[in-house]
Amino acid sequence: ACENHHECQSGCCVTNSLNPQRFCTPQTIFLQCLSWRRPNGYICWTHAECQSHCCVRTGPKENLFCTPKTIFLQCVPWRKPDGDYCRSHSECHSQCCIQLNEDSPYRCIPRTGILAQCLPL
Repeated sequence: ACENHHECQSGCCVTNSLNPQRFCTPQTIFLQCLSWRRPNGYICWTHAECQSHCCVRTGPKENLFCTPKTIFLQCVPWRKPDGDYCRSHSECHSQCCIQLNEDSPYRCIPRTGILAQCLPL
């Protein structure tokens, strides 16, 4: 075990598992010291903790998980389906959160029309 980089012959003292204890490890071919990162499916709090660099909600619960990026290298969180209550467009899969009339709550609704606009039904 180690506490600082200078304790290691490689100059690398990093975590190599969920265990917070640090160990001497070899540098990469680019002479970097890389800490262990959580694989997909692990609970996370920031993108930097994940091998995929993607930490998002994957369902209706509040927990964040390491998740693979899309083929376009985007990190896409789970969003509410049409019909669910919402407070902002970003919460909805359709990116459309609308109050259908003055007395109703805001809900996620599908986009409509040729231009797929966010309009009341």
